[in-house]
Amino acid sequence: MIALTFDDGPDPVWTPRVLHALAGAEARATFFVIAPRAARYPHLIEQIQAGGHSVEHHCVDHIRHTERTEDQVEADTREGVDCLRSLGAAPSRWRTPWGISAPFTERVARRHRLSLTRWAADSHDWAGGDAESMLAFIAPELEQGGEVLMHDGLGPGALREGCSETVRLIGAISRHAAERGLTLQ
Repeated sequence: MIALTFDDGPDPVWTPRVLHALAGAEARATFFVIAPRAARYPHLIEQIQAGGHSVEHHCVDHIRHTERTEDQVEADTREGVDCLRSLGAAPSRWRTPWGISAPFTERVARRHRLSLTRWAADSHDWAGGDAESMLAFIAPELEQGGEVLMHDGLGPGALREGCSETVRLIGAISRHAAERGLTLQ
């Protein structure tokens, strides 16, 4: 099984296109959203959930935990989770910004009943490569299943102007999985 995940959204341009590609691939995904963006685009949170996808917590402020105090991460997490709940989501998973944890991150996660989530295959889509190159890069990890990290928004550090190649990557991963008898989650 291959789990598709998206960080840094929702985005009013790219999230609908990602959702359309997921529907075409008959795949479900998990969206780790930035809470202020979710609050700005609540209709996208509704669309994500209506498509059978999960909405989970990413952050309020996209700052590495190693650059923050425990109290700051606690406040960020509380605000983010409360925001998502107010939008009808029930977050139980948390992908930290850049996947970086500090010594206190696990404690904060436990207090909010969130399981920390990593990835098995990082598409590096933020760097702006084409779908074929990204698939070639992650293909060895896909053979083992696991979670694929992609982005439906342009977060900090993005070197691309849009997410069109990520949208194309969904179809490429779907075909790759089908050829190998793997299912997309």
